[in-house]
Amino acid sequence: MATSRRIHSFKTPCEQCPLRPLPHFREFSRDELEFVSRFKRGELAVDAGSTILVEGAHSAHLFTVLAGWGFRYKMLEDGRRQILNYIMPGDLIGLQGTIAGEMQHSVEALSPVSLCVFERDRLMTLYNKHPSLAFDITWIAAREERILDEHLLSIGRRTALERAAYLIAFLFERGRKLNLFNGRTFIPITQQHIADTLGLSIVHTNKTLKKLGERGLIRWQERGCEVLNGEELMAISGWEGLGESKRPFI
Repeated sequence: MATSRRIHSFKTPCEQCPLRPLPHFREFSRDELEFVSRFKRGELAVDAGSTILVEGAHSAHLFTVLAGWGFRYKMLEDGRRQILNYIMPGDLIGLQGTIAGEMQHSVEALSPVSLCVFERDRLMTLYNKHPSLAFDITWIAAREERILDEHLLSIGRRTALERAAYLIAFLFERGRKLNLFNGRTFIPITQQHIADTLGLSIVHTNKTLKKLGERGLIRWQERGCEVLNGEELMAISGWEGLGESKRPFI
C-alpha cells in the first residue's frame, strides 16, 4: 500500500479557507478564527491509497480534511476489512487517538487528500479558553456516532439492495452538500470498498450494484460510481437524508 506524504510548512490562511464560504458550515467568530489560525501547524498532502492514520498508532496530530475523500476501517487478523465510515472535507480525524491514547481504527485516502494539521497537545487550550469550539468538537463526535448508528442499522436490517442504495445515497448527499461534484456526480469508490462497507461478498455486491444500474440509478466506472438518481436511491433505502442545517468544523 502506498504511503506517500508531502508535508508543507506553509498553510492556507484560515481566513481564506475554501470551506468557509460553503453554506454547509457555520461561521467562526473573530476570536475563534484567530485561535484556529494559531492552532494549525501546517498542511499535509496524501496520495490516493495512502494510509493517513494506523490502528494502534500514537499520533501527535489531529487533522481536518481540507480536500478529498477517504475512509476509516478496521482489519481482522486474516486480512478481512470492515469500512466504518467515509471522510470528506470538514471532517476531523485523529480525535479518538487523542482521547484514548491510540487509534482504534485506520484511515486511508480514496483520492488525493489535503489535511490541515493540528498539534493534539494544544487541544486542552481549546477546551479551556474556547468553549464554543469545544462544543463544536463534541457536536462533531456526536454526529459521527449518529452516522455510525445509521450504518449499523443498514448492515443489520436492510436488504442487500437497500444497503447499497443507502450507502451510495449517503455518499452522494454528503458530496453534494460539500460541492464535491463538478457537473458529474462521481464517487471515487470501487466495488470492493462497497463490499467491505456493507459486509457482503464481492460477488453479491456486484450483482446488487448491477440491479441499481439496470434501474438507471447509477453508472459504474472503472474507478468509481456515477450517481444518476440520488432521490430514488434514498427512496429504495428508506433513508430520509442527513437532516442537517449548518454544521461546525475546526
